[in-house]
Amino acid sequence: MPTTPEMSMDMTPDLTAVGDTGLLDTLQHEVALFARRAEQTRLGGVGQVRNSMDRAAYLLLNRLDKEGPMGVKALAASMGIDSSTVTRQVAPLVDTGLVKRTSHPEDGRAVVLQLSPRGQARLEEVRASRRQLMAELTHDWAPEEREAFCGLLARFNGALSARMAGHERGDS
Repeated sequence: MPTTPEMSMDMTPDLTAVGDTGLLDTLQHEVALFARRAEQTRLGGVGQVRNSMDRAAYLLLNRLDKEGPMGVKALAASMGIDSSTVTRQVAPLVDTGLVKRTSHPEDGRAVVLQLSPRGQARLEEVRASRRQLMAELTHDWAPEEREAFCGLLARFNGALSARMAGHERGDS
C-alpha cells in the first residue's frame, strides 16, 4: 500500500496534517478544561456536597441499575476495566451498604453484585441533583442544542472507548 505524507511510519493516518490544527488545539483544551471542572465538582449537582458521588461509584451503581445483578468479571467487561479495579472500587460500596454481594442463583460459589435499596435511593438522589445541574447549565439552550451536544458527546466517548479497546488488544 503506498504511503502519503499524511501517514506515519506505522501506516496510521496523521489526521492533524489534514485537520485544522487550531481547531484541534481548541478542542483538546476544552476537553481538558471539562475534565478538570467535572472532577472538581464531580458533577455533584447543585452545589450540595451530600449530592456528590465519586465518579467510579456513580458509574458502577449506574451500570448495576441499568443491567441488573452481575458478577465482578461481567461488570468489569461491561465497563471496559480490569476485574481487580472493579473489586477495589466495589469494596467501599459494599461496606457502606450501597451494593450487596449475594450468591449466584445457579452457582452458589460465584458472587453476584447487586444494587441495594439504599444504593438505589442514593443513586436516584445523585441523578436528580445532576439533572438539576444539567438543566441549570443548559437553561438557555434550545432542545435541539441539548440533543446535538448529547449526540456529539456520546460519539466522542464512543470513539475514546473504541480507541482504548484497540490499545488494550494491541492494535495500533
